[in-house]
This record gives sequence, structure tokens and C-alpha cells, in this order.
Amino acid sequence: MVANGLLKGIRVLDLSRVMSGPFCTSMLADLGAEVIKIEMPERGDEGRAFGPFRDGESTYFMLLNRNKKSVTADLKAPEGAALIKSLIPHCDVLVENFRPGVMARLGLDYDSVKAINEKIIYASISGFGQESPLKDLPAFDLVIQAMSGLMSVTGPKGGPATAVGESVADVCTGMFAAFGIVSALFDRERAGAGRHIDVSMLDAMMSMQLTGLSRQLYFDETPSPAGNRHPITYPVDSFPTLAGDIVMVCFSDASFKSLGKAMGIPELADDPRFRTNALRNQHEEELRALISGWTRRLEPEQALSLLRDAGIPAAPVWNLKQLAESDHAAARGLIAKGRHSRFGDVPLVPQPVRFSGSQPIEHPTTPALGEHTQDVLAGLLRLDAKAIAALKAAKAI
Repeated sequence: MVANGLLKGIRVLDLSRVMSGPFCTSMLADLGAEVIKIEMPERGDEGRAFGPFRDGESTYFMLLNRNKKSVTADLKAPEGAALIKSLIPHCDVLVENFRPGVMARLGLDYDSVKAINEKIIYASISGFGQESPLKDLPAFDLVIQAMSGLMSVTGPKGGPATAVGESVADVCTGMFAAFGIVSALFDRERAGAGRHIDVSMLDAMMSMQLTGLSRQLYFDETPSPAGNRHPITYPVDSFPTLAGDIVMVCFSDASFKSLGKAMGIPELADDPRFRTNALRNQHEEELRALISGWTRRLEPEQALSLLRDAGIPAAPVWNLKQLAESDHAAARGLIAKGRHSRFGDVPLVPQPVRFSGSQPIEHPTTPALGEHTQDVLAGLLRLDAKAIAALKAAKAI
């Protein structure tokens, strides 16, 4: 585990699956928490069936479930549910992302769990929260992106609603859940009490759209797709070069003046069409044509050098391969050398926050299905071989 891990000594019972919950618990595991991941016998977390695959193993699952202990248990079997209840007194946190009502039917809702361990932090992640007229609807990332308004502002200007190219609703909800859990753990140190944390994917996605909300809530302006440009400030956009696109951020009148000088047109800022941000928005097409005409004549590094020398934030548009192979990724240790019981060394990407006095886990692991069942049942619960054999015979593990 992490040397001086911030969450060392915290044990998490992870009943979540697919993405939002597992992302949350991986963040906790990265910080030294012991995460016991409960999976269905034989098939495991549904995420194990999500591609891409390496020799039959999901690489998606590997990245998402690092540093966890995999224990198989069938929550629907009486013996499996009893096994979970026997783990609860040994745990500080429980995370689940079933549809509201499912945990109650399993006898594992917050009130039932609190009766076993009153200090437990119990996090429920769902699409719409525990109390909502939509709570019974199934929710996956695309469903939440669609309903959150995010798709309605993504994509080319005048184009159709477009999903973001990653599962941002799942990931962001997982981060909010981890934030809620560590906050509740801190409060428990002062107040001594556990809490139920209710995290909604739709709520999480709404709360993150500050630019759009500032227009919708205060001016009743419903945002629409604007391509790569910022919806309020211009020129904050992407522009073509001789070899790929770059982006620049001219966020003020002063930075726009600097852009004119970098372009060799110092009088640009005094052009009556472009003197203010409002005017630059009004004459966006003309300004874009001017800037694009300049950048198209340059290699990316030429344009970036001129812009950066002028103090204008600018960057190339990288693909994921370029980022993964960059000096930045190497210097920051973004890709760790993990270990898998079948494949040996595998690349994993731990949470990115760095803390003074604490080092990331040196060799993060990713579990095979049920890899730790025997160890947890015998070591933590003190079950003997006969009791474990009985659970196997009942197909509870």
C-alpha cells in the first residue's frame, strides 16, 4: 500500500459495478484504503464483459478496479447476503450503485446496515438520486449526458446534439462520491457518527456546467452547440495550421492586443469591429477568417511559439497516444506499472493528485475474479475450510 497513505486503515466494502462506483472506490484505493470488491460468482462485475479485451480479460476493468481485493458473493443468495452482513462490522465505508430500492430488497439498505454498524459511511450512487420522480429509470452515462444538457451544447455550431467522447457522467459522479465519502469520514472523526450519502449522476452533471448555468439561470438564455469556441469569450477557439489544429485562449482585451502583435497586425485591437469582446463575438466569422489565414501559413510549433511568446495560452490538439507518450506524462508518473496475476506487468492510471509526504502505490494491482475470496473469508472473517466449502457448495461464493 501507499507509504503514509492518507486513507490507510480505512476499509471499504464495494458493492458497486460498471463505472461510477468503481471509479469512486479506485480513487479511495489509490490513497491507501483497503477496498473489498464484491462480485457475482462466475461472471463478476458487468464491467468484466466490456471491451477491449486482452486474452479474454477486459482492459477497461483493469484500469477501473486497481488496488482492490476481489471477493465473490451472490447477494441474492441468503448465504451470500449473510456473508456481506458479516463483513459490515469490519468496514468503514460501503459503496453501492444499484437502482433505488434494490438494496432494500436485499436487506442491505442504509437503515439495515446502520443497525449492524452505526458508524458506517454508506454511499449510494444512482442516476437520479434516492428521492426523485425519475428514480426508477435505468441510467447509464449516455442517458445522463443526454438529460443533463451537456449533449445539447456539445458539437459543431448548428449541428446535432453530441455526446462527449468519454464517460464523463460516470467519472464525475464517481469523483463527487469520493469527495462525499472523505468529507463524511472527516466529520466522523469529530462527531463519531456515520452518514448516508446520496449521489445522483444527473445532479453531478448539472452542477458542473457553470458557463451554461450562468446564462440559463440569470438571463434565461438556453445554450446551444458552439463548436470548439468558448460560448462567451472570443477568440477562445481552435484554428488550423499546416499540420493539425491548435487552440488559443484570448480571454481579455489585453490578450487580444497581444494576439494582434503576434500576428504582425498591431492595429488589430483598434479595428472598430474587434475593440471589445461583444464586438468580437458580433464579428466572429470575420475575425476567425483573419486568424485562420495567419495560422494556416504556419507549422504548429511556429504558431505556438509566437503565441506563447506573446503571453497567450495556446496548445496543440493532441490525441491520447501523444499525451501518453509525452514528457509530461513521464515526469508526472501518470502511467504506473501495475501487476496482474495472469499478465504480469500492465499499465494502470492512478488518481492524479500528488500529496507531499506520501508516495503513490509503487506497483498497483488489478484483481482476477475472486482472487481474494479465500484470503478475506479466512483472514478477516476467520471462517474455517469447512465453512468456506459450504458457501461454495451453496454457490454463494
